[in-house]
Amino acid sequence: MKVLISGASIAGPALAYWLTRHGFEVTVVERASGIREGGQAVDFRGEVHLTVLERMGVLDEIRAHQTHGGALDLIDADGRTMVGLPAWFTGGEVEIQRGDLARILYERTRDRAEYVFDDSIASLTETGDGVRVTFERGAPRTFDLVVGADGLHSNVRRLAFGEESRFVRDTGHHVAIFDAPNRLGLSGATRVYSEVGRGVSVAPLDGDAKANVMCVFAGDRPAVHHRDTEGQKRVLAEAMAGMGWHADELLRDLADTPYFYMDSVSVVRMDSWTKGRVALLGDAGYGATFGGMGTGLAVVCAYVLAGELAAARGDHAAAFAAYEREIKKFVTACQRVAGGAGPFFAPKSARALRNRTRTYKVLTAGPLLRVLDKLANKAATSIDLKDYETVPAAS
Repeated sequence: MKVLISGASIAGPALAYWLTRHGFEVTVVERASGIREGGQAVDFRGEVHLTVLERMGVLDEIRAHQTHGGALDLIDADGRTMVGLPAWFTGGEVEIQRGDLARILYERTRDRAEYVFDDSIASLTETGDGVRVTFERGAPRTFDLVVGADGLHSNVRRLAFGEESRFVRDTGHHVAIFDAPNRLGLSGATRVYSEVGRGVSVAPLDGDAKANVMCVFAGDRPAVHHRDTEGQKRVLAEAMAGMGWHADELLRDLADTPYFYMDSVSVVRMDSWTKGRVALLGDAGYGATFGGMGTGLAVVCAYVLAGELAAARGDHAAAFAAYEREIKKFVTACQRVAGGAGPFFAPKSARALRNRTRTYKVLTAGPLLRVLDKLANKAATSIDLKDYETVPAAS
């Protein structure tokens, strides 16, 4: 079977790995000109995440490139630590920069799958035995199946299921992430400084030579397109202007940053993740901008989708039904975790800010933090993995 995957970040290459291993013919189309470098740290936690990575044969390589991230300190305007959250709580069992993970998955699949960069799907027309796909640049082609692994603003979801507004729920917060020189000379812990309605975190990188900066702010969705980078930078600068601690100093590197990402903090809600010969994977179908273990969720669900397609031996309807059935509980549990990310970094009122700090002081003062960690791990392990390794190669 010929499968087209839209998106070459994490979910797409993860699916390409398993599909090619099961004998499918895979093409991955990506709007960007190549694999995107940079980005925030992503983590894997719990037996399910690690089992899938081990079965892929990438766990040791991920560990070789892990960030060894430190604790997370909530600080005041003078830089003094008010609450310290331990590394095991914030970074899971293994943490890696998003760009490093994307590169590892791409290198594992580029010789077995066809990658088409600098292009995007323009239309999908389902026929009796396939999907006719037109592209913005390339010639039309026909595939047996199409999978949208193209993120929160999924093009495939829009074409096959309907407009984004039907499925993407904003939380009232926005996040921006960029890389910068470590001008503050920070080392060790990630620092988080928050004021009412906005917050900034700084994580040292590359032997403390660089820093990954994340800004979160509350408000309505800005009137700027999610691919208008310069417009987004202006919105961010306005939202963070005059902030205390070293926020203004951190934003001086915004214009020349080698990596920049900004989006609303949103959650995708859908009743079904498949339609006809089209399926959604990762953030496109059930993601959250951050805080919902989206990377681990995508990698595990890629394993399940490919495995069910192989087990069904060409019956995509049966495979898609099994895929939805297998991941539903898992998706629901992980999305529940995502709701508190925006309010944690940028509480919307002075009272909420005080309560956040007070709550985490209590949590870190006793065994309660271990309880909270167990709840996160419970979500990350809320699926019983099948052993699809025993499935014969697809015909």
